[in-house]
Amino acid sequence: MGNTKPKIDNGQLRISSEILRALCHPLRMQILQFIDENDNINVNKIYNTLKLEQSITSQHLRILRNAGIVSTKREGKFIYYHINYDKVDNVMNVVRLFLEEERKAQEAER
Repeated sequence: MGNTKPKIDNGQLRISSEILRALCHPLRMQILQFIDENDNINVNKIYNTLKLEQSITSQHLRILRNAGIVSTKREGKFIYYHINYDKVDNVMNVVRLFLEEERKAQEAER
């Protein structure tokens, strides 16, 4: 990285950690994969197909929703979930950049 000391923004660090935490859980990754494969899916279909408890599924979906990874759309009594691909892509790009910088720093140390 550069020679200047970056300003630590605790608010941004908190948000970043919540987003990464939301994405790194194995069950949430499984739920995301299922939503991705089915485009727009309701919670009943998610927990019935993945054989999860409704309360556990709702808890994990809430974490993903709070992180902005999934969004919802209500149609009658059903709530449908879909992935915010722009947000996921942004996160993946930032992590990719971080890993690339780490790799370059390690090569420079050799």
